[in-house]
Amino acid sequence: MTHYFEAAQTRCPLPYDPSAGLEALEAFRPQPRSLCDLIVGAAGCSSYLRGLMARETLWLTHALLQAPDTILTGIIEEMTRAAPAQLGSALRQAKRRVALYAGLADLGGVWTLEQVTGALTDFADAAVDLALKTVLAPELARGKLPGQTLEDLPVAAGMVVIAMGKMGAHELNYSSDIDLICLFDDSRYAPEDVMTARAVFIKVTRKMTALLNDMTGEGYVFRTDLRLRPDASVTPVCMAMEAAERYYESVGRTWERAAHIKARPCAGDIVAGGLYLKRLRPFIWRKHLDFAAIEDAHQIRVRLREHKRLHGQDGLEGRDIKLAPGGIREIEFFTQTHQIIAGGRDPDLRKRGTVEGLAMLAQKGWISADIADRLTTCYRAHRDVEHRLQMVADAHTHALPQNPEDFDRIARMMGQRDTSLWRADLSARLRTVRDVTEGFYLPRARVGQDSDIKAPAITARWRQYPALRSERAVKIFERLKPDLLMRLNDAARPEEAFAAFDGFLAGLPAGVQLFSMFEANPKLLTLIVDIAASAPALAQYLSRNAGVLDAVIGGGFFAPWPGLDGLKDALRTQLEQMTDYEAQLDAARRWTKEWHFRIGVHHLRRLTDADEAGGQYAELAEAVVATLFPVVVAQVAQKHGPPPGRGAMVMAMGSLGAGWLTAHSDLDLIVIYDACGQESSQGRRPLAARAYFARMTQALITALSAPMAEGKLYEVDMRLRPSGRQGPVATSLASFERYQREDAWTWEHLAMTRARPIAGQGDLCADVERVRCDVIANGPLRKNALADVADMRSRLAATAAAPDPLEPKPGPGRMKDIELFAQSCALLHARTDRSTYAQLRACVDLGDSVEVLAAQYTLLRKLQCLGRLTVEGPLRQGSIGTGAGKVLAQATGMPDVDTLAATIAKNAALCDGLISGALAMVPPKDQVDGNEKGDLA
Repeated sequence: MTHYFEAAQTRCPLPYDPSAGLEALEAFRPQPRSLCDLIVGAAGCSSYLRGLMARETLWLTHALLQAPDTILTGIIEEMTRAAPAQLGSALRQAKRRVALYAGLADLGGVWTLEQVTGALTDFADAAVDLALKTVLAPELARGKLPGQTLEDLPVAAGMVVIAMGKMGAHELNYSSDIDLICLFDDSRYAPEDVMTARAVFIKVTRKMTALLNDMTGEGYVFRTDLRLRPDASVTPVCMAMEAAERYYESVGRTWERAAHIKARPCAGDIVAGGLYLKRLRPFIWRKHLDFAAIEDAHQIRVRLREHKRLHGQDGLEGRDIKLAPGGIREIEFFTQTHQIIAGGRDPDLRKRGTVEGLAMLAQKGWISADIADRLTTCYRAHRDVEHRLQMVADAHTHALPQNPEDFDRIARMMGQRDTSLWRADLSARLRTVRDVTEGFYLPRARVGQDSDIKAPAITARWRQYPALRSERAVKIFERLKPDLLMRLNDAARPEEAFAAFDGFLAGLPAGVQLFSMFEANPKLLTLIVDIAASAPALAQYLSRNAGVLDAVIGGGFFAPWPGLDGLKDALRTQLEQMTDYEAQLDAARRWTKEWHFRIGVHHLRRLTDADEAGGQYAELAEAVVATLFPVVVAQVAQKHGPPPGRGAMVMAMGSLGAGWLTAHSDLDLIVIYDACGQESSQGRRPLAARAYFARMTQALITALSAPMAEGKLYEVDMRLRPSGRQGPVATSLASFERYQREDAWTWEHLAMTRARPIAGQGDLCADVERVRCDVIANGPLRKNALADVADMRSRLAATAAAPDPLEPKPGPGRMKDIELFAQSCALLHARTDRSTYAQLRACVDLGDSVEVLAAQYTLLRKLQCLGRLTVEGPLRQGSIGTGAGKVLAQATGMPDVDTLAATIAKNAALCDGLISGALAMVPPKDQVDGNEKGDLA
């Protein structure tokens, strides 16, 4: 004989009263050992279960042999076969059997919590639906409902019962009340018949609830509560849907919105009920996120505790496991409040179940996975305790025992012999829930009064800022303020976060549009606070360029990096939509700022490292130059005709040429052209070839760096062109080649090791690259590179001040020094690689010293890239805020900024020695050139 129930057991209660348990077991012998232990444990702890066993011995004996997942179906099927006159008795018998089997399945671990609450809820659905249709059938048979007959009974003639609370969420507890709202679809009736129908449905509702609720000699089915309906003190027990909708649209409150998160049609006209709830979605789920709901929920919690006198419940004796601090309701409120805030924008958050809601909130980033896991664990454990409290005597109670003996009883029901250990575990869970949930609500009550963070002194001046000039802006901001202050207060260094946010707010020219965006997309507010707490420089950038936040809600902000070609295509698409040149330049500025911000946020949040971020900044700049260059050329051509000859190309120098920039890098560019012998352009206003390309180069510089309505793109530095400031802004290919072969200084050949064509005619770019490679391989200064670099370093050492310990670029053994040495290695060994790492490794004589230099360079790159993003101005060890310092230390793998500074100094001394040693081995030049440009300024 197969005992399906026994095979599924995973745990067992311990008998508090063994003799009572053994007495109950006598009716069930023989049974497998584990099943006997379960019966003894259950009967020895619960007088209610012991009584049900005695009353349903024959049924239970048979049920324990069946598969657990078939039991509920059998109970419901038998219940539905009862004659109307016997329905009350059949419902009560079914309830006894469901309660007995669910109790044993719960205590024995045969069913999970969700299966237990699901079975209780499914039975409640079936019982309500059967009761409703049984009492409605005679009214239909007698024609009491206008236009309705018995054929309308399957949809209850338009009446629907909405399950609320735990029943709506399929979370009924063991001895739960059921919260119902009864409605009827008045659109099924002619206007003159609605009141008649309403009277009948009120009568039906009362009969239905009596059938379920009344206590008889056979017990009751469910205690039924109808008080969640609209304005329950003055409205009938069954309302027309249209009247209910009017109520919610006009005077519905936050707690009613939260209650409807779990609402579900459970009986009667399910389709009509579903359509009704769909029409209520604008009430339940607001289009704009409602931060006031947090404060509303907090006030509800406070009033509930005052009403139930729960504020003093700190111990376990008599504590309400549902309503007291740290209890079940706290977890439900926490979940529902988050859902109310965000569910209007994200339908995925509209989960009825508490556990499902927590999981989705974590998945969507509204709470951490850790908080979701902790609250879920506590919720399930609390519900287990709740069920055992109610199993003892089928009492609708949530109060823990008042005396040690009853605590022993509950502990034994939980399978725990050591009551003190069980109490300690319960107390810890209550503290966990209280700490998590109170942390969500209470900062809104205390921020602004906390002297430690000096919020009043800062917030008091906010109303004076331009962004808060209008009353509309003030109203929106006041709705955001509680959540904002809470987030600022929760930062690692609240003082610095408040100061940085204050700077951000002060710099905003207007507020309505931005505050509205925050209200509709609260993750933006989280992002702003994160930036304020860790990257004040980026916060200042945002205050001047708040429009970049549009990109965050565009859906692709965290998509994979599109690469250079993808960026070019995207910007080209933007520009092609506009015919006006200035509009194109402004569009390029908006587009570039969004991508610039995206790179910074990804790097700040460690989604990318310094190498990736620097490469992305460089690809963005290259895409901008390459895409704008033909637009600029076309603009010049409108007046002066097409470019003479093969036109021009743009050569990236310095860091852009090497493919690595920071958040505030200038662009080092030179423009080279080839007029192919044409003396002038052909257009309305012809220009000589040299003047033409000078005009075009100035136009490119203006397009990139001129302040416009959308700001500027980049600062442009043209000083690396032949002859520097004294030379023409654009150089012909022939002049460029001649200069490099005959007149260039060593530092200019060193600069060629990082030069890279990025825009212009392909064949012209190829010719310029050929000249570059030939100069590196065969230039007359190549063999003097190391000697010249040694001379340059000695001059720098004689004149330069000692760098700040955290300054990554200047100084011996730091970035510029390593780059200079790497370029000299590339020149000496005729290598065309532009990467500093590849250039260092070109000098094979260095051996392991290469990796020492590369490691220091990597460390300094990390500091430079993130430092330019987080800190305004130079990096100074004593002036970096704690938040920014923590970010810099984490990014460089250091415990703190002081350790980082010490490591850099130690490494710099070592690298300085390595470079000096390598250069010292070079024979001195016969004649040292008087190179005024030798400092690579």
